[in-house]
Amino acid sequence: MTQHTNLKAWVDEMSQLCRPEQVVWLDGSAEEKKKLEDEAVASGELLRLNEEKFPGCFYHRTDPKDVARTENLTFICTKKEEDAGPTNHWMKPEEGYAKTSEIFKGSMKGRTMYVIPFSMGPVGSEFSKIGIQITDSIYVCLNMGIMTRMGQQVLDTLGDAGEFTKCLHGKADLNPERRLIMHFPEDNTIWSVGSGYGGNALLGKKCLALRIASWLAKQEGWLAEHMLILGIEKDGKTRYITAAFPSACGKTNLAMLIPPDGLKHKGYKITTVGDDIAWLRQGHDGRLWAVNPEAGFFGVAPGTNSKSNPNALASVQKNTIFTNVLLGSDKTVWWEDGEGEPPAKGTDWLGRPWEPGIEDEAGEKINGAHPNSRFTAPLTQCPSAAENWDDPKGVPIDAIFSVAAARVSLRLCTKHFPGTMECMWAPPSPRNARPLNTENRARCAVIQWPCCPSAATTWGIISSIGSRWERKPPNRRRYST
Repeated sequence: MTQHTNLKAWVDEMSQLCRPEQVVWLDGSAEEKKKLEDEAVASGELLRLNEEKFPGCFYHRTDPKDVARTENLTFICTKKEEDAGPTNHWMKPEEGYAKTSEIFKGSMKGRTMYVIPFSMGPVGSEFSKIGIQITDSIYVCLNMGIMTRMGQQVLDTLGDAGEFTKCLHGKADLNPERRLIMHFPEDNTIWSVGSGYGGNALLGKKCLALRIASWLAKQEGWLAEHMLILGIEKDGKTRYITAAFPSACGKTNLAMLIPPDGLKHKGYKITTVGDDIAWLRQGHDGRLWAVNPEAGFFGVAPGTNSKSNPNALASVQKNTIFTNVLLGSDKTVWWEDGEGEPPAKGTDWLGRPWEPGIEDEAGEKINGAHPNSRFTAPLTQCPSAAENWDDPKGVPIDAIFSVAAARVSLRLCTKHFPGTMECMWAPPSPRNARPLNTENRARCAVIQWPCCPSAATTWGIISSIGSRWERKPPNRRRYST
Protein backbone atom coordinates (compact mmCIF):
# COMPACT_ATOMS: atom_id res chain seq x y z
CA MET A 1 0.00 0.00 0.00
CA THR A 2 1.78 3.19 1.17
CA GLN A 3 3.94 4.66 3.92
CA HIS A 4 2.80 8.19 3.10
CA THR A 5 1.84 9.48 6.57
CA ASN A 6 -0.15 12.50 5.39
CA LEU A 7 -2.05 10.42 2.84
CA LYS A 8 -3.05 7.80 5.38
CA ALA A 9 -4.07 10.50 7.86
CA TRP A 10 -6.24 12.18 5.22
CA VAL A 11 -7.96 8.90 4.29
CA ASP A 12 -8.63 8.24 8.00
CA GLU A 13 -10.08 11.75 8.38
CA MET A 14 -12.40 11.29 5.40
CA SER A 15 -13.44 7.89 6.72
CA GLN A 16 -14.41 9.48 10.03
CA LEU A 17 -16.50 12.02 8.12
CA CYS A 18 -18.27 9.60 5.74
CA ARG A 19 -18.46 6.55 8.05
CA PRO A 20 -18.14 3.71 5.48
CA GLU A 21 -18.51 0.07 6.44
CA GLN A 22 -15.00 -0.66 5.14
CA VAL A 23 -12.09 1.05 3.36
CA VAL A 24 -10.46 -0.64 0.35
CA TRP A 25 -7.28 0.62 -1.31
CA LEU A 26 -7.14 -0.21 -5.04
CA ASP A 27 -3.97 -1.56 -6.62
CA GLY A 28 -5.05 -1.47 -10.28
CA SER A 29 -4.52 -5.19 -10.90
CA ALA A 30 -6.48 -7.26 -13.41
CA GLU A 31 -7.71 -9.51 -10.58
CA GLU A 32 -9.03 -6.51 -8.70
CA LYS A 33 -10.79 -5.18 -11.81
CA LYS A 34 -12.52 -8.54 -12.34
CA LYS A 35 -13.65 -8.59 -8.70
CA LEU A 36 -15.09 -5.08 -8.92
CA GLU A 37 -16.90 -5.90 -12.16
CA ASP A 38 -18.46 -9.01 -10.62
CA GLU A 39 -19.57 -7.07 -7.54
CA ALA A 40 -21.10 -4.32 -9.66
CA VAL A 41 -22.99 -6.85 -11.80
CA ALA A 42 -24.23 -8.68 -8.72
CA SER A 43 -25.55 -5.45 -7.18
CA GLY A 44 -27.12 -4.24 -10.44
CA GLU A 45 -24.82 -1.23 -10.72
CA LEU A 46 -23.56 -2.65 -14.04
CA LEU A 47 -24.93 -5.07 -16.61
CA ARG A 48 -22.54 -7.30 -18.52
CA LEU A 49 -23.06 -6.98 -22.28
CA ASN A 50 -23.06 -9.68 -24.97
CA GLU A 51 -19.58 -11.20 -24.70
CA GLU A 52 -19.49 -12.26 -28.35
CA LYS A 53 -20.41 -8.85 -29.75
CA PHE A 54 -19.03 -6.57 -27.00
CA PRO A 55 -16.36 -8.51 -25.08
CA GLY A 56 -15.42 -7.00 -21.75
CA CYS A 57 -18.12 -4.31 -22.03
CA PHE A 58 -20.68 -3.15 -19.47
CA TYR A 59 -23.87 -1.09 -19.37
CA HIS A 60 -24.79 1.49 -16.73
CA ARG A 61 -27.73 3.80 -16.09
CA THR A 62 -27.40 6.90 -13.96
CA ASP A 63 -30.17 8.44 -11.93
CA PRO A 64 -32.55 10.31 -14.31
CA LYS A 65 -31.67 13.58 -12.55
CA ASP A 66 -27.94 12.92 -12.84
CA VAL A 67 -27.08 12.85 -16.53
CA ALA A 68 -24.59 15.68 -17.14
CA ARG A 69 -22.04 17.98 -15.53
CA THR A 70 -23.80 20.51 -13.31
CA GLU A 71 -21.86 23.71 -13.89
CA ASN A 72 -24.40 25.73 -11.86
CA LEU A 73 -23.45 23.64 -8.80
CA THR A 74 -19.71 23.78 -9.48
CA PHE A 75 -17.70 26.27 -7.43
CA ILE A 76 -14.16 27.55 -7.12
CA CYS A 77 -13.44 28.24 -3.45
CA THR A 78 -10.64 30.78 -3.07
CA LYS A 79 -9.99 33.36 -0.38
CA LYS A 80 -10.30 36.19 -2.90
CA GLU A 81 -13.27 36.21 -5.25
CA GLU A 82 -11.22 37.55 -8.16
CA ASP A 83 -8.96 34.49 -7.91
CA ALA A 84 -11.88 32.29 -9.01
CA GLY A 85 -11.74 33.91 -12.43
CA PRO A 86 -14.42 35.59 -14.53
CA THR A 87 -16.16 32.46 -15.82
CA ASN A 88 -16.49 30.42 -12.62
CA HIS A 89 -18.89 30.44 -9.68
CA TRP A 90 -17.24 31.42 -6.40
CA MET A 91 -17.70 30.49 -2.77
CA LYS A 92 -15.62 31.20 0.32
CA PRO A 93 -13.51 28.13 1.26
CA GLU A 94 -14.89 27.90 4.79
CA GLU A 95 -18.45 27.97 3.43
CA GLY A 96 -17.60 25.38 0.81
CA TYR A 97 -16.17 22.94 3.33
CA ALA A 98 -19.02 23.51 5.78
CA LYS A 99 -21.83 23.02 3.26
CA THR A 100 -20.24 19.97 1.65
CA SER A 101 -19.28 18.38 4.98
CA GLU A 102 -22.92 18.41 6.07
CA ILE A 103 -23.84 16.30 3.03
CA PHE A 104 -20.83 13.98 3.32
CA LYS A 105 -21.39 13.34 7.03
CA GLY A 106 -22.30 9.66 7.43
CA SER A 107 -23.14 9.40 3.71
CA MET A 108 -21.20 6.15 3.21
CA LYS A 109 -22.79 4.13 6.01
CA GLY A 110 -23.22 0.54 4.85
CA ARG A 111 -21.03 1.21 1.80
CA THR A 112 -17.43 0.58 0.85
CA MET A 113 -15.04 3.51 0.62
CA TYR A 114 -12.57 2.94 -2.22
CA VAL A 115 -9.21 4.72 -2.33
CA ILE A 116 -8.00 5.24 -5.91
CA PRO A 117 -4.38 6.32 -6.49
CA PHE A 118 -4.14 7.78 -10.00
CA SER A 119 -1.79 9.74 -12.21
CA MET A 120 -2.84 12.35 -14.75
CA GLY A 121 -0.15 11.97 -17.38
CA PRO A 122 2.39 9.14 -17.66
CA VAL A 123 3.46 7.89 -14.24
CA GLY A 124 6.67 9.61 -13.21
CA SER A 125 6.67 12.20 -16.01
CA GLU A 126 7.60 15.79 -15.14
CA PHE A 127 4.30 16.73 -16.79
CA SER A 128 2.21 14.54 -14.52
CA LYS A 129 0.22 15.11 -11.35
CA ILE A 130 -0.86 12.49 -8.83
CA GLY A 131 -4.32 12.41 -7.31
CA ILE A 132 -5.96 10.22 -4.70
CA GLN A 133 -9.71 9.83 -5.18
CA ILE A 134 -11.99 8.50 -2.49
CA THR A 135 -15.36 7.24 -3.72
CA ASP A 136 -18.24 4.95 -2.81
CA SER A 137 -18.98 4.03 -6.44
CA ILE A 138 -17.62 0.95 -8.23
CA TYR A 139 -18.72 2.59 -11.49
CA VAL A 140 -16.33 5.44 -10.72
CA CYS A 141 -13.53 3.01 -9.79
CA LEU A 142 -13.79 1.18 -13.11
CA ASN A 143 -14.06 4.38 -15.14
CA MET A 144 -11.02 5.83 -13.39
CA GLY A 145 -9.18 2.64 -14.31
CA ILE A 146 -9.86 3.47 -17.97
CA MET A 147 -9.43 7.24 -17.89
CA THR A 148 -6.27 7.46 -15.75
CA ARG A 149 -3.08 5.55 -14.94
CA MET A 150 -4.29 3.95 -11.74
CA GLY A 151 -2.82 1.62 -9.15
CA GLN A 152 0.05 0.70 -6.88
CA GLN A 153 2.69 2.10 -9.24
CA VAL A 154 1.25 5.54 -8.55
CA LEU A 155 1.69 5.10 -4.80
CA ASP A 156 5.22 3.85 -5.39
CA THR A 157 5.98 7.02 -7.38
CA LEU A 158 4.34 9.19 -4.72
CA GLY A 159 6.66 7.75 -2.08
CA ASP A 160 6.27 8.68 1.57
CA ALA A 161 6.10 12.46 1.20
CA GLY A 162 5.00 13.32 -2.37
CA GLU A 163 2.38 15.93 -3.19
CA PHE A 164 -1.07 14.84 -4.34
CA THR A 165 -4.49 16.29 -5.10
CA LYS A 166 -7.04 15.25 -2.47
CA CYS A 167 -10.21 14.14 -4.28
CA LEU A 168 -13.25 13.18 -2.20
CA HIS A 169 -16.34 11.90 -4.00
CA GLY A 170 -19.56 10.41 -2.70
CA LYS A 171 -22.93 9.65 -4.24
CA ALA A 172 -24.82 10.40 -1.00
CA ASP A 173 -28.53 10.29 -1.91
CA LEU A 174 -28.09 11.64 -5.50
CA ASN A 175 -30.43 14.50 -4.62
CA PRO A 176 -29.84 17.46 -6.99
CA GLU A 177 -30.68 19.77 -4.07
CA ARG A 178 -27.78 18.21 -2.14
CA ARG A 179 -25.24 18.19 -4.95
CA LEU A 180 -22.04 20.26 -4.95
CA ILE A 181 -18.79 20.07 -6.92
CA MET A 182 -16.24 22.12 -5.00
CA HIS A 183 -12.67 23.06 -5.89
CA PHE A 184 -10.23 24.38 -3.31
CA PRO A 185 -7.19 25.36 -5.42
CA GLU A 186 -5.23 26.78 -2.49
CA ASP A 187 -5.56 23.40 -0.73
CA ASN A 188 -5.10 21.27 -3.88
CA THR A 189 -8.43 19.66 -2.99
CA ILE A 190 -11.66 18.64 -4.76
CA TRP A 191 -14.88 17.61 -3.01
CA SER A 192 -17.82 16.35 -5.07
CA VAL A 193 -21.00 14.97 -3.56
CA GLY A 194 -24.48 14.02 -4.76
CA SER A 195 -23.67 12.87 -8.29
CA GLY A 196 -22.49 9.65 -9.88
CA TYR A 197 -22.14 11.02 -13.40
CA GLY A 198 -18.94 11.43 -15.43
CA GLY A 199 -17.41 14.87 -15.05
CA ASN A 200 -19.00 15.33 -11.63
CA ALA A 201 -17.61 12.06 -10.31
CA LEU A 202 -14.46 11.21 -12.29
CA LEU A 203 -12.45 13.86 -10.51
CA GLY A 204 -9.29 13.39 -12.55
CA LYS A 205 -11.02 14.77 -15.64
CA LYS A 206 -12.41 18.32 -15.73
CA CYS A 207 -11.99 18.88 -11.98
CA LEU A 208 -8.28 18.11 -11.76
CA ALA A 209 -7.05 18.15 -15.36
CA LEU A 210 -8.53 21.58 -16.13
CA ARG A 211 -9.78 23.44 -13.06
CA ILE A 212 -7.16 22.55 -10.43
CA ALA A 213 -4.49 22.11 -13.10
CA SER A 214 -5.05 25.64 -14.39
CA TRP A 215 -4.26 26.95 -10.90
CA LEU A 216 -1.18 24.74 -10.60
CA ALA A 217 -0.12 25.76 -14.10
CA LYS A 218 -0.37 29.43 -13.20
CA GLN A 219 1.86 28.90 -10.16
CA GLU A 220 4.37 26.69 -11.97
CA GLY A 221 4.53 28.26 -15.43
CA TRP A 222 2.82 25.80 -17.75
CA LEU A 223 -0.57 25.46 -19.47
CA ALA A 224 -3.66 23.31 -18.89
CA GLU A 225 -5.88 23.51 -21.97
CA HIS A 226 -9.19 22.11 -23.19
CA MET A 227 -7.43 20.91 -26.35
CA LEU A 228 -7.03 17.85 -28.52
CA ILE A 229 -3.54 16.74 -29.60
CA LEU A 230 -3.00 15.07 -32.98
CA GLY A 231 -0.10 14.21 -35.24
CA ILE A 232 0.02 14.83 -39.00
CA GLU A 233 2.41 12.37 -40.60
CA LYS A 234 3.87 12.63 -44.11
CA ASP A 235 7.07 11.29 -45.66
CA GLY A 236 8.18 9.79 -42.37
CA LYS A 237 7.91 13.07 -40.44
CA THR A 238 5.18 13.87 -37.93
CA ARG A 239 4.14 17.35 -36.88
CA TYR A 240 1.88 17.82 -33.88
CA ILE A 241 -0.88 20.33 -33.34
CA THR A 242 -3.23 21.15 -30.50
CA ALA A 243 -6.70 22.57 -31.08
CA ALA A 244 -9.16 24.19 -28.67
CA PHE A 245 -12.89 24.10 -29.32
CA PRO A 246 -15.94 24.54 -27.08
CA SER A 247 -17.56 21.34 -25.83
CA ALA A 248 -19.56 19.35 -28.39
CA CYS A 249 -17.81 21.02 -31.34
CA GLY A 250 -16.01 17.96 -32.69
CA LYS A 251 -12.68 17.71 -30.86
CA THR A 252 -12.91 13.93 -30.73
CA ASN A 253 -13.82 13.67 -34.42
CA LEU A 254 -10.90 15.90 -35.40
CA ALA A 255 -8.47 14.06 -33.12
CA MET A 256 -9.35 10.77 -34.84
CA LEU A 257 -9.64 12.18 -38.36
CA ILE A 258 -9.02 9.89 -41.31
CA PRO A 259 -7.56 11.89 -44.23
CA PRO A 260 -9.63 11.88 -47.44
CA ASP A 261 -8.41 9.64 -50.24
CA GLY A 262 -6.72 12.49 -52.06
CA LEU A 263 -4.46 13.19 -49.08
CA LYS A 264 -3.99 9.51 -48.28
CA HIS A 265 -2.51 9.03 -51.75
CA LYS A 266 -0.07 11.82 -50.98
CA GLY A 267 1.08 9.96 -47.89
CA TYR A 268 -0.79 11.85 -45.15
CA LYS A 269 -1.78 10.07 -41.94
CA ILE A 270 -3.42 11.36 -38.74
CA THR A 271 -2.42 9.96 -35.35
CA THR A 272 -4.29 10.57 -32.09
CA VAL A 273 -2.47 11.68 -28.95
CA GLY A 274 -5.52 13.00 -27.08
CA ASP A 275 -9.05 14.17 -27.79
CA ASP A 276 -9.92 16.52 -24.93
CA ILE A 277 -7.19 17.95 -22.68
CA ALA A 278 -3.59 19.01 -23.24
CA TRP A 279 -0.95 19.96 -20.70
CA LEU A 280 1.78 22.04 -22.28
CA ARG A 281 5.12 23.33 -21.12
CA GLN A 282 8.31 24.67 -22.60
CA GLY A 283 10.90 21.94 -23.11
CA HIS A 284 14.64 22.11 -22.61
CA ASP A 285 14.98 22.73 -26.34
CA GLY A 286 12.86 25.88 -26.15
CA ARG A 287 9.91 24.31 -27.95
CA LEU A 288 6.42 23.81 -26.55
CA TRP A 289 5.72 20.17 -25.62
CA ALA A 290 2.32 18.64 -24.82
CA VAL A 291 1.07 15.56 -23.03
CA ASN A 292 -2.41 14.08 -22.80
CA PRO A 293 -3.11 13.75 -19.06
CA GLU A 294 -5.84 11.16 -19.71
CA ALA A 295 -5.62 7.52 -20.74
CA GLY A 296 -9.05 7.00 -22.27
CA PHE A 297 -12.02 8.55 -24.02
CA PHE A 298 -15.20 9.72 -22.27
CA GLY A 299 -17.13 10.42 -25.43
CA VAL A 300 -20.68 11.33 -26.37
CA ALA A 301 -22.38 8.33 -28.00
CA PRO A 302 -25.25 9.84 -30.07
CA GLY A 303 -23.94 10.87 -33.47
CA THR A 304 -20.95 8.53 -33.32
CA ASN A 305 -21.03 6.18 -36.31
CA SER A 306 -18.80 4.77 -39.04
CA LYS A 307 -19.23 7.92 -41.14
CA SER A 308 -18.80 10.60 -38.45
CA ASN A 309 -15.96 8.85 -36.57
CA PRO A 310 -15.05 5.29 -37.56
CA ASN A 311 -12.02 5.29 -35.24
CA ALA A 312 -14.18 6.13 -32.21
CA LEU A 313 -16.65 3.41 -33.18
CA ALA A 314 -13.82 0.89 -33.46
CA SER A 315 -12.47 1.99 -30.08
CA VAL A 316 -15.63 1.01 -28.19
CA GLN A 317 -16.06 -2.54 -29.46
CA LYS A 318 -14.46 -4.07 -26.35
CA ASN A 319 -13.50 -3.22 -22.75
CA THR A 320 -15.87 -0.24 -22.73
CA ILE A 321 -18.43 1.10 -20.26
CA PHE A 322 -21.59 2.49 -21.89
CA THR A 323 -23.73 4.92 -19.91
CA ASN A 324 -27.38 5.84 -20.61
CA VAL A 325 -27.52 4.40 -24.13
CA LEU A 326 -30.22 2.05 -25.47
CA LEU A 327 -29.89 -1.56 -24.33
CA GLY A 328 -30.90 -4.10 -26.98
CA SER A 329 -32.79 -7.27 -26.11
CA ASP A 330 -29.67 -9.28 -26.98
CA LYS A 331 -27.56 -7.22 -24.54
CA THR A 332 -26.02 -5.03 -27.21
CA VAL A 333 -26.11 -1.22 -27.28
CA TRP A 334 -27.37 1.38 -29.73
CA TRP A 335 -27.92 5.13 -29.85
CA GLU A 336 -29.55 7.72 -32.10
CA ASP A 337 -27.51 8.59 -35.20
CA GLY A 338 -25.42 5.55 -34.41
CA GLU A 339 -24.42 2.55 -36.46
CA GLY A 340 -26.98 0.43 -38.26
CA GLU A 341 -30.69 0.11 -37.77
CA PRO A 342 -32.13 0.32 -34.25
CA PRO A 343 -33.02 -2.98 -32.62
CA ALA A 344 -36.59 -4.15 -32.98
CA LYS A 345 -36.98 -4.10 -29.20
CA GLY A 346 -34.91 -2.80 -26.34
CA THR A 347 -34.82 -0.90 -23.08
CA ASP A 348 -34.30 2.84 -23.12
CA TRP A 349 -31.94 4.78 -20.86
CA LEU A 350 -34.72 5.15 -18.27
CA GLY A 351 -35.27 1.39 -18.11
CA ARG A 352 -38.54 1.45 -20.07
CA PRO A 353 -39.49 -0.92 -22.92
CA TRP A 354 -38.59 0.69 -26.23
CA GLU A 355 -39.08 0.06 -29.94
CA PRO A 356 -38.44 2.22 -33.03
CA GLY A 357 -41.01 4.98 -33.52
CA ILE A 358 -42.40 4.81 -29.99
CA GLU A 359 -43.99 8.10 -28.87
CA ASP A 360 -44.96 9.69 -25.58
CA GLU A 361 -48.45 10.92 -24.65
CA ALA A 362 -47.82 14.21 -26.45
CA GLY A 363 -46.92 12.42 -29.67
CA GLU A 364 -43.21 13.18 -29.37
CA LYS A 365 -40.71 10.54 -30.43
CA ILE A 366 -38.96 8.88 -27.48
CA ASN A 367 -35.20 8.48 -27.85
CA GLY A 368 -33.65 5.23 -26.75
CA ALA A 369 -30.42 6.88 -25.58
CA HIS A 370 -30.04 10.07 -23.59
CA PRO A 371 -28.60 12.90 -25.76
CA ASN A 372 -25.59 13.03 -23.40
CA SER A 373 -25.13 9.26 -23.16
CA ARG A 374 -21.48 8.23 -23.03
CA PHE A 375 -18.84 5.62 -23.65
CA THR A 376 -15.62 5.18 -21.68
CA ALA A 377 -12.93 3.38 -23.68
CA PRO A 378 -9.15 2.93 -23.38
CA LEU A 379 -7.13 5.13 -25.73
CA THR A 380 -4.97 2.14 -26.65
CA GLN A 381 -7.97 0.65 -28.50
CA CYS A 382 -8.17 3.53 -30.95
CA PRO A 383 -6.88 2.48 -34.41
CA SER A 384 -5.34 5.92 -34.91
CA ALA A 385 -3.62 6.06 -31.50
CA ALA A 386 -0.10 7.45 -31.85
CA GLU A 387 2.65 5.05 -30.86
CA ASN A 388 4.10 7.75 -28.61
CA TRP A 389 0.80 8.96 -27.12
CA ASP A 390 2.03 8.00 -23.63
CA ASP A 391 5.60 9.29 -23.98
CA PRO A 392 6.64 10.88 -20.66
CA LYS A 393 8.35 13.69 -22.60
CA GLY A 394 5.16 14.51 -24.48
CA VAL A 395 5.19 15.56 -28.12
CA PRO A 396 6.61 18.79 -29.64
CA ILE A 397 3.90 21.19 -30.79
CA ASP A 398 4.17 22.82 -34.22
CA ALA A 399 0.82 24.64 -34.32
CA ILE A 400 -2.03 25.65 -32.04
CA PHE A 401 -5.55 26.22 -33.32
CA SER A 402 -8.00 28.05 -31.07
CA VAL A 403 -11.69 28.75 -31.45
CA ALA A 404 -12.65 31.41 -28.93
CA ALA A 405 -15.14 34.17 -28.33
CA ALA A 406 -14.87 37.35 -30.36
CA ARG A 407 -13.86 39.33 -27.30
CA VAL A 408 -11.35 36.83 -25.99
CA SER A 409 -7.81 37.16 -27.29
CA LEU A 410 -5.97 33.89 -26.84
CA ARG A 411 -2.36 34.68 -27.68
CA LEU A 412 0.93 32.94 -27.24
CA CYS A 413 3.55 35.63 -27.54
CA THR A 414 7.32 35.68 -27.56
CA LYS A 415 7.09 37.36 -24.18
CA HIS A 416 6.21 34.00 -22.69
CA PHE A 417 8.15 31.61 -24.93
CA PRO A 418 11.07 33.62 -26.38
CA GLY A 419 12.25 32.39 -29.75
CA THR A 420 9.74 29.60 -30.09
CA MET A 421 6.52 31.06 -31.43
CA GLU A 422 5.30 32.33 -34.74
CA CYS A 423 1.92 33.96 -34.17
CA MET A 424 -0.43 33.91 -37.14
CA TRP A 425 -3.74 35.77 -36.89
CA ALA A 426 -6.82 34.56 -38.71
CA PRO A 427 -9.11 37.34 -40.00
CA PRO A 428 -10.36 39.02 -36.81
CA SER A 429 -13.65 40.75 -36.27
CA PRO A 430 -13.36 44.54 -35.93
CA ARG A 431 -14.12 44.23 -32.23
CA ASN A 432 -11.05 42.26 -31.30
CA ALA A 433 -8.60 43.36 -33.97
CA ARG A 434 -5.28 44.29 -32.41
CA PRO A 435 -1.62 44.08 -33.37
CA LEU A 436 0.19 40.89 -32.49
CA ASN A 437 3.73 40.51 -31.29
CA THR A 438 5.52 38.96 -34.26
CA GLU A 439 9.11 39.56 -33.22
CA ASN A 440 11.51 36.67 -32.92
CA ARG A 441 9.14 34.29 -34.73
CA ALA A 442 9.98 30.62 -35.06
CA ARG A 443 7.82 27.60 -35.65
CA CYS A 444 4.50 27.56 -33.75
CA ALA A 445 1.31 29.00 -35.23
CA VAL A 446 -1.58 30.26 -33.17
CA ILE A 447 -4.76 30.76 -35.16
CA GLN A 448 -7.72 32.57 -33.63
CA TRP A 449 -11.08 32.34 -35.35
CA PRO A 450 -13.62 34.47 -33.48
CA CYS A 451 -16.87 32.65 -34.13
CA CYS A 452 -18.39 31.29 -30.96
CA PRO A 453 -18.08 31.49 -27.15
CA SER A 454 -15.50 29.11 -25.77
CA ALA A 455 -16.02 27.12 -22.61
CA ALA A 456 -12.54 25.78 -23.15
CA THR A 457 -10.41 28.34 -21.40
CA THR A 458 -10.47 28.85 -17.66
CA TRP A 459 -9.11 31.90 -15.97
CA GLY A 460 -5.85 30.24 -14.99
CA ILE A 461 -5.16 29.22 -18.56
CA ILE A 462 -5.91 32.70 -19.82
CA SER A 463 -3.76 34.30 -17.13
CA SER A 464 -0.82 31.98 -17.57
CA ILE A 465 -0.48 32.65 -21.30
CA GLY A 466 -0.95 36.39 -21.00
CA SER A 467 -4.32 36.65 -22.71
CA ARG A 468 -6.98 39.14 -21.73
CA TRP A 469 -10.70 38.74 -21.08
CA GLU A 470 -12.23 42.06 -22.08
CA ARG A 471 -15.66 41.69 -20.60
CA LYS A 472 -17.24 39.93 -17.67
CA PRO A 473 -19.42 37.09 -18.97
CA PRO A 474 -23.08 37.25 -18.00
CA ASN A 475 -24.75 35.11 -15.35
CA ARG A 476 -21.65 34.58 -13.24
CA ARG A 477 -22.86 33.06 -10.00
CA ARG A 478 -21.39 34.36 -6.76
CA TYR A 479 -22.33 32.33 -3.72
CA SER A 480 -21.88 33.83 -0.31
CA THR A 481 -23.97 34.09 2.82
